[in-house]
Amino acid sequence: MTRVALAFSGGLDTTICVPLLEEEYGYDDVIGVTVDVGQPASEFDEAEETAEALGLEHYVVDARAEFAQLCLDGVRANATYQGYPLGTALARPIIASKILEVAQEHDCTGVAHGCTGKGNDQLRFEAIWRDSDLEVIAPIRELGLTRDWEKEYAAEKNLPVQGGNEGDWSIDTNIWSRAVEGNELEDPAYVPGEEIYEWTSAPTGDSETIEIEFENGYPVALDGEELDPVTLIETLNEQAGAYGVGRSDVMEDRMLGLKVRENYEHPAATTLLNAHEALEALVLTQEERSFKAQVDQQWSQKAYEGLIDAPLVDALEGFIAETQKRVTGTVTIRFEGGQARAVGRDSAYAAYSAAAASFDTESVGDIAQEDATGVAKYHGFQRRLAKKAAKAAEEDQQVELATDGGASEE
Repeated sequence: MTRVALAFSGGLDTTICVPLLEEEYGYDDVIGVTVDVGQPASEFDEAEETAEALGLEHYVVDARAEFAQLCLDGVRANATYQGYPLGTALARPIIASKILEVAQEHDCTGVAHGCTGKGNDQLRFEAIWRDSDLEVIAPIRELGLTRDWEKEYAAEKNLPVQGGNEGDWSIDTNIWSRAVEGNELEDPAYVPGEEIYEWTSAPTGDSETIEIEFENGYPVALDGEELDPVTLIETLNEQAGAYGVGRSDVMEDRMLGLKVRENYEHPAATTLLNAHEALEALVLTQEERSFKAQVDQQWSQKAYEGLIDAPLVDALEGFIAETQKRVTGTVTIRFEGGQARAVGRDSAYAAYSAAAASFDTESVGDIAQEDATGVAKYHGFQRRLAKKAAKAAEEDQQVELATDGGASEE
């Protein structure tokens, strides 16, 4: 008997994949796998109800702790893509790995997903699955299906497709971010209302101040209370979201070259990334910060591609881990007006001296202010020399032209 494991959400795409895998691909048995990375309870209810109505063998795998840890690894790498924190991209390799594990445990010969041929997720899933010897199947992409065709097919087959919010937007949620796209949002000129948001309230004049403690670049406590990664993220989503923190409306360049409009909510991610960067600014040297920005960009790019286990990432994390040994301390964050601003930071590893930087002190240690005079004279020396030489050459050329009366042009 041939068996395939399907990444199953209970939505339209994955629901119609169940009969298609049997009818079009000849599989005798389909099992559904839903991976918990922090979706709302309603999504699991929908998946379980739909699976039961289909008679589908269904497994739910809890990967919240593993995913939360990866998100905090992303904090150490200041992981963003085109200005927003990575969420869906970080979740997909975790989800794909768990589905593959279930598939292998149940002697499946194939793994399948409901992604189209236009998005990033097909690549992120398959990057993991193609490490195995299982057949990789993508019915929606391979059969060239449209949403209208899927709806007609579901109605014809009397499939138990839940309405949910699919008539309005496509929504992907995990504990790190909530992504909203589709329908009117596909028009870059369309201004969405508050109805697209669930995690964040419209910003007001209210404010709140919290303290975040870091150890080796990882956030470990809020206001003095140590929390595990999942609880810490969930708590901050609620706290920061109440002040409208963490909204992004971006034109995103996908891996296949398409430009798409995406709306995101990420209160905890925004807060932790801002706090982490503030602490790095205090403890890292200028050279470290400059070079790490390049490392972080490369880490983020591979994460966006779903290639977080690439050899390059292993090498990048060696540098990141070394710098994070000193990223230990506390950061005070103020939530106000939709922002999470660092308003205070403290660390025993601070590469900073208040006495040295103060305008109220005459010297910097044993360095007197007048010692900077020589530096100031040398500063910009090549610039001055180059400009002087260029001016002299231009003047010589003008003199030469005036002397020969322009005869050289005849």
